[in-house]
Amino acid sequence: MRSPNRPSPAAFPARQRTRVTRTAVVGLSLSVALGLAACAAPAASSDADAEGAVVIDAVNVIAPADPGGGWDQTARSMAQVLTDEGLVSSAPVQNIGGAGGTVGLASLANETDPATLMITGLVMVGAVETNASEVRIEDMTPIARLTEEALVLVVPVESSYRTTEDLVDAIVDQGAAISVTGGSAGGADHILAGMLLTEAGVDPAEIPSTLNYIPNSGGGEAVTMLLGNTVQAGISGVGEFVEQIEAGELRALAVSSPERVGLLPDTPTLAEEGYDVELTNWRGLLAPGGISDGDADALRTLVADLHDSDAWTETLEQKGWADAFLAGDEFSSFLDGNIDEVSATLETIGLVSR
Repeated sequence: MRSPNRPSPAAFPARQRTRVTRTAVVGLSLSVALGLAACAAPAASSDADAEGAVVIDAVNVIAPADPGGGWDQTARSMAQVLTDEGLVSSAPVQNIGGAGGTVGLASLANETDPATLMITGLVMVGAVETNASEVRIEDMTPIARLTEEALVLVVPVESSYRTTEDLVDAIVDQGAAISVTGGSAGGADHILAGMLLTEAGVDPAEIPSTLNYIPNSGGGEAVTMLLGNTVQAGISGVGEFVEQIEAGELRALAVSSPERVGLLPDTPTLAEEGYDVELTNWRGLLAPGGISDGDADALRTLVADLHDSDAWTETLEQKGWADAFLAGDEFSSFLDGNIDEVSATLETIGLVSR
């Protein structure tokens, strides 16, 4: 295992910071439901080696959302690679869904085991602001940014909306009669919907009443709504809808990245569709706040070893996730900037007010 003092800033490949062109979005409430697995998961553990460095034998992983979505997929993929590669003996995953990840964030704040990693990302950044959460990301220990993923705008395959313009014009004309589902209110999916309406000329003050956004706690719920034709459109990470798109059950209208996505090579970008909007969703890891420097360094080393493994590289390719690895001070700086950026965007598109 690498030394806990492994230099993270220059050594790790870093992508450009999440880009939010023009504006951003969100809203939600905090309802607490802590679902523990039916069988007790093995406790995480750490020890010190002969030189006093912390060595992690097992780690607990928290997915702050219901099963089926991007956070859940990231948590379970990470846990599998950690154990398959022998980096830890066990990495049980616990789902703590609700309120855009802020329920899980509150749980992490009370966690006493330092060998705990929780998935975080752009969705949580927005949800903290829209929910005015008392527990904030800044209160936790930043470990690393892992991935970046484009969002995709979809409609049921039998929908009359053939282009992004068709759908956006319908929302502008019909307002709440057109429902759009996605992840938690205030998250990346909600933000993208708000950005599209702003780009279409809707007054930011009118977006909350114009956009009928139906949030959910996991990608599986959004798929059910779309396939059941109870909503007219959906937004989520490419990996959450690609199976239904390839099966001919959903039609992809556009992706939110600067360039087309490998998993959906025939789907245009929003820029190609005439909308000056780009938004990619990042995901990363937090540990409980107030842990020792030794524990934090050991977790960062563990995640660096995960990132450097061939198994993780294969996972990124299979899921269509871009490698966006940042650790240490670089991730902390990115996180501070992203929080400021998203807060300003949410205010600009009328989803939060100061």
